[in-house]
Amino acid sequence: MTRILALSDTHLVDEIPAQLADLAKRADLIIHAGDFVSIEVYETFAELGPLEAVRGNSDAAAVRAILPQRRIVEVGDVRLGLVHMASFSVDPTGAGFGLLAREMDVDILVFGHIHRPYVDRNDRLLICPGSPTTPRMSPPTVAEIEIEKGEVKGRILPLGEASCDYIRYSRSLADGRVNKV
Repeated sequence: MTRILALSDTHLVDEIPAQLADLAKRADLIIHAGDFVSIEVYETFAELGPLEAVRGNSDAAAVRAILPQRRIVEVGDVRLGLVHMASFSVDPTGAGFGLLAREMDVDILVFGHIHRPYVDRNDRLLICPGSPTTPRMSPPTVAEIEIEKGEVKGRILPLGEASCDYIRYSRSLADGRVNKV
């Protein structure tokens, strides 16, 4: 079995949080869908284990100079596509993500940019790991992808609680802890 840690939108300038570094060290492969921000963070991830990555819109010029916009990684018989922006829309329920996966002819498409986790499994696995450091309307997250004998499983791993007060409030509404109007 191959265990892949999928990351995106880390937006770090120098140091990688210990929890994230520990997850990376335990993975067989680290994939990053862009927005490292600094070359130092890219190099640190590369030291933690095998790394495949693409550049993001917030990456420094030094990062953009060495990383492509798109990449295809083969893990056994499984083709994994890696991009930062998979669509012009930030709505993952739109057709753009699936169309790009078909265009790239990949079994899995890992993308970033939207800073919130997303997993969809139809004929291909579409997965956004969210952001472990700067999430939007979600807790900090990464994704884990397991590939064994051509079978693919993907899941989101939360790394803590959501930092946004709106998320806490909406959860309390759903749990019935707040009086509804």
